[in-house]
Amino acid sequence: MLIDMDDELVVDKDDPALKSPFIVEILRQMRAIDSYGIWDQVGAHEIIDPFIMTKERKRAVPIIGDPDEELMARIKAWYNALSASIEARTGLMAVPIVNITHEGFGRALIAVGKLIVSDKTLRDVHRFGFKSLEAMESEANKIIDKAAALVEAHRDIAKL
Repeated sequence: MLIDMDDELVVDKDDPALKSPFIVEILRQMRAIDSYGIWDQVGAHEIIDPFIMTKERKRAVPIIGDPDEELMARIKAWYNALSASIEARTGLMAVPIVNITHEGFGRALIAVGKLIVSDKTLRDVHRFGFKSLEAMESEANKIIDKAAALVEAHRDIAKL
């Protein structure tokens, strides 16, 4: 879903959540995929804003829809940021594997060595987003904590 820049932003430029480690990482991932430098002059709150799916924004998205390239970039940035955070926590390389059909269905895995540390079935990705930055960070922290626990429990497999 393309967020119209004329729409009112829901993330404040002074939001303290913008300084949290995971949000900083996802911003880094979003800037990394910006090969044309479009976001060089844009604030962090403007880059992260499309990740926030308020009730009003969700209502504006059709029930059935195909994901556009911007949305696919956000989903990939989400899983890249999760992988980078898992790697930072465990010291082992984490790799995201995301497969989404043109209709918005698919699967996302994160592998550390031969160990799958996160597995998510994706449905209706055209409605991908979070209620708030805090909800986004909370969801990320749950996934990262579970993945790190799996790596520690099965470190021998994760090292393969």
